Amino acid sequence: MEALGFPSLNSHTISCSSFHKQRTTKIPCQREHFSSISLLSSLKLRPCYRPFHFRRSATRMQADNEDYELKQMRDVAAAKKRWEALVREGKVKALTPREAGYAIQLSNKTLLDVRPSTEHKKAWVKGSTWIPIFDVGNEFDAGTLSRKFMSFTMGGWWSGVPTLSYNSQFLSKVDEKFPKDTDLIVACQKGLRSLAACEQLYNAGYRNLFWVQGGLEAAEEEDLVREGPQPFKFAGIGGVSEFLGWTDQQRAAAAKEGWSYRLVFSARLVGVFLFADALFFGAQKVAHYLQDIRSQ
Repeated sequence: MEALGFPSLNSHTISCSSFHKQRTTKIPCQREHFSSISLLSSLKLRPCYRPFHFRRSATRMQADNEDYELKQMRDVAAAKKRWEALVREGKVKALTPREAGYAIQLSNKTLLDVRPSTEHKKAWVKGSTWIPIFDVGNEFDAGTLSRKFMSFTMGGWWSGVPTLSYNSQFLSKVDEKFPKDTDLIVACQKGLRSLAACEQLYNAGYRNLFWVQGGLEAAEEEDLVREGPQPFKFAGIGGVSEFLGWTDQQRAAAAKEGWSYRLVFSARLVGVFLFADALFFGAQKVAHYLQDIRSQ
């Protein structure tokens, strides 16, 4: 992916801060789930009393993962500077979600949705074209499996954010559908991956590019004509946090909907505790049963 001009970005390691309602061309900042200090401490090599060959392979895996994460941080910082220059120099024009909605309805501009399939299937803009720049990776090589395991154990189980891989056919598919002089409004969930797409499209010769600032998550329901089972704001959440209703988006919805909305997730939380208690009780019963068998 580095050969294509920008770093390998995974949404599980990058999130975007909220954006101001007023028009601005500020680039969304990225915030890793783990600080560099906590990352290094979590990967710090500890004494191990297992066989030497296993110790050596585990040490190599930890070192490789550490190098990958640190390299990714540096690549993201460098990419952010390039994206800032694109917007600052007017090569990519920023639009709010509401302005994007007006442009689609009044000027018949095309919205290019570059989100992964996990987000797109929940909500999409009516009439938009979906070509993901990153999507859920299906590779099963050692490096990919290692990153998937790290992503899951370091918060993926909670956030539901999958490990994403760059779509090597992104530019070719866009080129098949749109001539170089097409007005393209590029959007993702939070506004970061769409900037990566804009950079790739600009370098490929597209000059009429518009970027949805803040992504579809920043859109209100009246801004864009939505299709799909969920609101735009909920398309990027998942995992245990979504199941329990503990995401910022769900808390905001609960504040509007009232107690009827909160009761659903409160019932789920009680169910989780009851299920965990039943598992613990069952494990104790099994342990006692096995102990009785051995004593006979």
